[in-house]
Amino acid sequence: MGIGFKELLIILAIALLIFGAKRLRTIGSDLGGAVKGFKKAMGEGEEDENKQLTGEKDADFDSTSASNKAENKSSSV
Repeated sequence: MGIGFKELLIILAIALLIFGAKRLRTIGSDLGGAVKGFKKAMGEGEEDENKQLTGEKDADFDSTSASNKAENKSSSV
């Protein structure tokens, strides 16, 4: 069994009595800001990871093409 609508209302009423409306509003906004910041950080981490992966592939390609050019020069001489 899960928590139903009645149980959530009771929990909300108790929290309202304990903390007050103003404090609950600040707690909610702080929690929302924390979740938003977490999602933003996760997105930035994925972007950085993708940049590193594509950068490594480009670097491997550049080093391979550079070694091929060096081999071609030495064989033609």
